[in-house]
Amino acid sequence: MVRLGTGIGWRPEIAGAVEDMPGIEWVEAVAENVCPGHLPESLVRLRERGVTVVPHGVSLGLGGAERPDEGRLAALAERATALGSPLVTEHIAFVRAGGPPTDAPRLEAGHLLPVPRTRDALGVLCENVRIAQDALPVPLAVENIAALISWPGEEMTEGQFLYDLADRTGVRLLIDVANLHTNHVNRGEDPALALAELPLEALAYVHVAGGFERDGVWHDSHAHPVPEPVLDILADLASRVSPPGVLLERDENFPEPVELEAELGAVRAALERGGRARGEVMAVGAGTPRPGTGGGAEARRRLALAQTAVLSALTAGAPVPDGFDPVRMGVQARALAAKRADVVAKVAPELPVVLGAEYRPAFLAYARVTPMTDGYRRDALDFVEHLLVEGRPDDGRARRALREWWLDRSGPKPRSHRPAARLARAARRVLPRR
Repeated sequence: MVRLGTGIGWRPEIAGAVEDMPGIEWVEAVAENVCPGHLPESLVRLRERGVTVVPHGVSLGLGGAERPDEGRLAALAERATALGSPLVTEHIAFVRAGGPPTDAPRLEAGHLLPVPRTRDALGVLCENVRIAQDALPVPLAVENIAALISWPGEEMTEGQFLYDLADRTGVRLLIDVANLHTNHVNRGEDPALALAELPLEALAYVHVAGGFERDGVWHDSHAHPVPEPVLDILADLASRVSPPGVLLERDENFPEPVELEAELGAVRAALERGGRARGEVMAVGAGTPRPGTGGGAEARRRLALAQTAVLSALTAGAPVPDGFDPVRMGVQARALAAKRADVVAKVAPELPVVLGAEYRPAFLAYARVTPMTDGYRRDALDFVEHLLVEGRPDDGRARRALREWWLDRSGPKPRSHRPAARLARAARRVLPRR
């Protein structure tokens, strides 16, 4: 596997700082935020300096019941080619559910949700990974995710699940040690046991990130400094294997460059600590990919029904399925709604301006019972339509501003703002209908 070294997640907000940061050998960019025909100049400059750029996907939903979407796979392949990347990465997660064969509306989570560690889910995941591998021009690595909820009736530990996945498909692994810590706090899973069970020779690279604990629940925020327990897990991993690459993730609440550099220093120190403890260990190989139970139609149907029930409970106010912890499901549902509110405020910044202090409570009330069906921009439109149908907000000027915003964006193309077009629209509003 290619040696990557120490890197940091490239984000537009810190692009300049990343370019100036000493010791950065590679960066990772969110694949869906990169346009192959118009690469950000910062990434172009980094590439020209010989810095490796890896596209990191968040929307394939490889752990979902449906086969990977061909269009999303083609887009990911295009980004890998445009960036000259040695590999691409995605998540072991489901992000959507419903539709055929469930006879339920299609639902979008807007977030990475855990796959049940069952033989059914593993078979479906293995087939989906193989489909993705065949469609991509470079190797694929898949990442373990953080989870607030646990599926009942799981048949494997995380380490066993990932070992079998790598063994049966030959896929590389992106291990997020912050997510191992999250699952330790939230699900009682031992990160040392997970590391002991992993095929570490299949390791592509490692993620390190921060989070925070509230009411006994760890939130993987990517907006806080990396805590010591996460660095300890990184050191444990480095005592077992020399990671080909380690990357610091930060998605929000960006600190000053000097603080990011200090975090990278702490990451390097943990790697050195683990390296000093590492002895010669017999490697347990992932081996040649071997066949196993595939994602047959019946397994996909069972997984689709189960994931739809979970996502409906989290996003549409449906009952919590049997076996799930209702309290943890409530925490996850509130976290999903809060994330939707935050992202919609970014993709439609006019809405918090128009609604002021009413924006967040109004959106959270809407999100508790109204699932997202087609991405965050559609979510913003549906939210505004929901308010207007209810005759809200009470302030007439704000309501008119929302109506104009919605009309400008809901059609197949933006409305013309030329004076003649505006005059015609005004006339239609005041003239009597025949």
